[in-house]
Amino acid sequence: MDERQIQQVRCFNRIVTQHVGALENSYLKRGRPLGQARLLFEVGADGVDVRDLRTRLKLDSGYVSRLLRSLEAQGLVQVQMPAADDGRVRRVVLTPEGHAERATYETLSDDLAMAFLKPLDPAQRDRLVRAMAEVERLLRLGDVEVRLAVPDSAAARWCLEQYFAELAVRFDAGFDPARSNSARAEEMTPPAGFFFVAWLDGGPAGCGALKLGESGTGEIKRMWTAPSARGLGIARKVLRTLEAKAHDVGLTAVRLETNRVLTEAQTLYRQEGYQEVAPFNAEPYAHHWFEKRLDGLAPNS
Repeated sequence: MDERQIQQVRCFNRIVTQHVGALENSYLKRGRPLGQARLLFEVGADGVDVRDLRTRLKLDSGYVSRLLRSLEAQGLVQVQMPAADDGRVRRVVLTPEGHAERATYETLSDDLAMAFLKPLDPAQRDRLVRAMAEVERLLRLGDVEVRLAVPDSAAARWCLEQYFAELAVRFDAGFDPARSNSARAEEMTPPAGFFFVAWLDGGPAGCGALKLGESGTGEIKRMWTAPSARGLGIARKVLRTLEAKAHDVGLTAVRLETNRVLTEAQTLYRQEGYQEVAPFNAEPYAHHWFEKRLDGLAPNS
């Protein structure tokens, strides 16, 4: 890794922590550190399961428990007993005082954001905001994990249900999985194929599958990204994972087809080196067929 890049990241981290007040014991002058203030924000108006809170913030369970105990002692949150049908789950909700304190933090946080922008002229503000958006996008993409999954697991089923529902709305003639070319669970399970789920913030955010074909060619299926996670590059990451798996198992090419309304998918495939080819199957919902050679793909790329 480039040493210059590493040092730039460290410099950026120091500047940001100083500007946002992360080093202060009393964040935004409210008498508690940033960690406690952040938990008030993350609990939100409707509350949250404690385990989801830990996963989302990537914090040790003991540390989260200490933060919650402190907020409970201040009368700002209440940790509810586990549900009767699941002894592992505790839920935390804001008290009325917690809602009021969270609202105060919202106002003060807006003031802090305006303090970032106020010294700059309009063009500089736009540059800063665009740069922040790009940093956020890239950092969130770095948090995405693409993992091999069982096609009939809960996460895989959720992705496929959302995928089918979206196609039913977007396609001119709707979408019926039974009419589409097959991609059954057994066809996406080793050794016949592979199914991958992209994970972000502790939940599934996308998926993709690879069916192993004959003559060294595989077929990519079920490429989908959750609407809330679009714009981060998840589809590209899933696609490259599928290509790497295809290369690792000895395939020399991958194919896929797509509908004419999925213009964003067509753009992605062309950017990733796919060439449009003559139809190679009778998929009733397809208007474009693509192929990519994997001969030059680096191992585990």
